[in-house]
Amino acid sequence: MDRLRNPESGSNLTSKAEPKRADEVTIDAEGRSKRQMDPITMVLLLVAATVAGAINAAVGSGSLLTLPVLMAAGLPPGVAVRTNTTGMVFSTVGAVAGYRKEIQAERPNLRPLSIATLIGAMSGSLLLLKASPGTLDVVVPILICVALVMVVSQPRLTKTLKERQARRAKTAAPDSASGGNADNKSPYRRPALVLPMGLASIYGGFFTAAQGILYMAILSVGTGRKLGDVNAVKNQMSLIVNASAAAVYLVAHFVWGAEIFWIGTALVAIGSLIGGYFGAHLAKRLPDAILRGVIVVVAIAALARQLWG
Repeated sequence: MDRLRNPESGSNLTSKAEPKRADEVTIDAEGRSKRQMDPITMVLLLVAATVAGAINAAVGSGSLLTLPVLMAAGLPPGVAVRTNTTGMVFSTVGAVAGYRKEIQAERPNLRPLSIATLIGAMSGSLLLLKASPGTLDVVVPILICVALVMVVSQPRLTKTLKERQARRAKTAAPDSASGGNADNKSPYRRPALVLPMGLASIYGGFFTAAQGILYMAILSVGTGRKLGDVNAVKNQMSLIVNASAAAVYLVAHFVWGAEIFWIGTALVAIGSLIGGYFGAHLAKRLPDAILRGVIVVVAIAALARQLWG
């Protein structure tokens, strides 16, 4: 980072003026950039983070509210994503706390899914550190479209899966009489579910926004369960993705100097933690049709923002 230079003497100077926006940068004594955010933007970000936390718990894609505020404040895209992801860890902590009973019931069956999600998320976050900004313009609309198609067609796909399972149960009736391991029968252990979730987690670690839509669609179609029934596991996987991506960004920050705007991270963390906890309780009371409708609206809004925003 270049220091400010005195045009008359030619000597290097350290700016002592405090910036008013995140894109107005001063340089400290060690040559590191320092950003600040004006009070109005701070309030807007806190409100956006609270609403985003509730949306993440109920549906996903809450980052589509906080990222625009961070970028409007002047943060470069890479800095905004790292700042947002690090703060959004607390959103998923709040959501998981709200679903702790449901998650505990499924925990013995989630190990393969968790491992695949962890590997995918760390891979995606490393890709972000190396990727060019234009890559997101291609990847995000495609993934949102895929998620939207999956959510809309989920009832028909679920019906097909249940019919197939019923036919398999009839043909496997003699074997089922001998019993079996309940863990092995869990739909969350299916390789056909674990692999897509691992791939989707690469995207989650890369960008985070709209990852909840992808996970809800994949989990619902892959298990044959209703959207509301897989929401708890979706939040658990989102926590793994956000926490592992944030860990990569923190290492990159302290070791290689990858910038994170800590004021923004703190505001996102506080707001999303509150919103995530209460959003989890709200989601449990939403009918499946309403939950699907919210997902479709959020997905379309996300797609519109990427294409025309």
